[in-house]
Amino acid sequence: MSTGSGAASAPAPNPHDTPTAPDTPRRTSSMFSSLRVRNYRLFFLGQVVSNIGTWMQRIAQDWLVLSLTGSAAAVGITTALQFLPMLLFGLYGGVLVDRLRKRPTLLVTQTAMALTSLALAALTLTDRVEVWHIYVAAFALGLATVVDNPARQSFVSELVGPGHLQNAVSLNSANFQSARLVGPAVAGLLITGVGTGWAFLLNGLSFVAPLTGLLMMRARELHTVERAPRGKGQLREGLRYVAGRPDLLWPIVLIGFIGTFAFNFPVYLSAFADDVFHGGAGAYSMFNTLMAVGSLIGALLAARRGTARLRLLVLAALAFGALEIVAAGAPTLWMFALLMVPIGLFAMTVNVTTNTSIQMSTDPAVRGRVMALYMMVFLGGAPVGAPIVGWVTDTYGARVGLAVGGAIAMAAAAVIGLILARVGGLRLSVGWRNGHPQVRFVPRERQKALVPAV
Repeated sequence: MSTGSGAASAPAPNPHDTPTAPDTPRRTSSMFSSLRVRNYRLFFLGQVVSNIGTWMQRIAQDWLVLSLTGSAAAVGITTALQFLPMLLFGLYGGVLVDRLRKRPTLLVTQTAMALTSLALAALTLTDRVEVWHIYVAAFALGLATVVDNPARQSFVSELVGPGHLQNAVSLNSANFQSARLVGPAVAGLLITGVGTGWAFLLNGLSFVAPLTGLLMMRARELHTVERAPRGKGQLREGLRYVAGRPDLLWPIVLIGFIGTFAFNFPVYLSAFADDVFHGGAGAYSMFNTLMAVGSLIGALLAARRGTARLRLLVLAALAFGALEIVAAGAPTLWMFALLMVPIGLFAMTVNVTTNTSIQMSTDPAVRGRVMALYMMVFLGGAPVGAPIVGWVTDTYGARVGLAVGGAIAMAAAAVIGLILARVGGLRLSVGWRNGHPQVRFVPRERQKALVPAV
């Protein structure tokens, strides 16, 4: 993997064809091709175990807060505290990640997260836990995530190089979605069988897997990248870098709109389960499970693609928004439930395509800062938008709330798609081909050639 000489030296690529290294294949030979890389295989297997533990803790944590306080607002506070550090310090975490070696950094952050879970387990199993303990633990996990998240995101490129990056990012998403199907179910069995403390304990112990994988990796097989030297103004440098790159800036803006207004599924799905279809917790669980199935399918399909084009991102965002509008008008519970599969599929396509295109387009020297900005916008959008979405849903109904979210996603995708087309020197071409209407973007020069001389 070639290392960039600095943020300022990276050439600006065509915003519609995400740049890849010269030796990057256009299509991967296998859905699981990146697993042939030993270091990535160790990383992936460690994440399989850890992600299941993470989903177990999420469910157990919310249930414990609810059982201690009887307040849904307290659950919301816990979630907000876990995301608050990313909103406050996310960009600074990216600066640190660009300066530090990724593997030792991950060893520290993963250990810190394990110790936090084990401490919460000890308090819960000894019946000494209070709600403020959970608040502190959630904030501590959030602080670790500030560095851990951009470090893990950018470390993938060091594990596999540019040729397998799309595949590796997609498999990471499939890994997470698979855990989403298993972890909550295991947590439910533990909570009802032996108590929430055991879910925290198993999550803490699950970090042994990724830590072991990191220690077993062969350093000589990593694709080394240039680390940013210490210096003033590195945060501003990262922001200027993104501002000067339309192929980075506008996808981040798009994921910000979608994450803030259209990805608030806990609000939408709970309202549909209770207020629209009166299906209760069973319907809510089914909606989430079917969406996870669709997300898993989307991640696996993305793993088969060899490139991440921004035109795919725009089209997937348009389809995702349109499907939310269709689901808002679904007359029956089963029709709404079945729509969760394609909604999950296109939501994951948007997520993976944005993640991969940003990583592949970014100079390695600033990748940590760029990924931190992306994660801050993506993860921080939902807590900011949830009160707005919740107000619309409570005031005008669940159907209007979901339709508004879908409409915002479609509008953002359409506007940003036109902006990217203009920046890339493309224009809209409307015509007929083989007796069918055709709408597409073509280079300006080509479109001029299509206009008959007068």
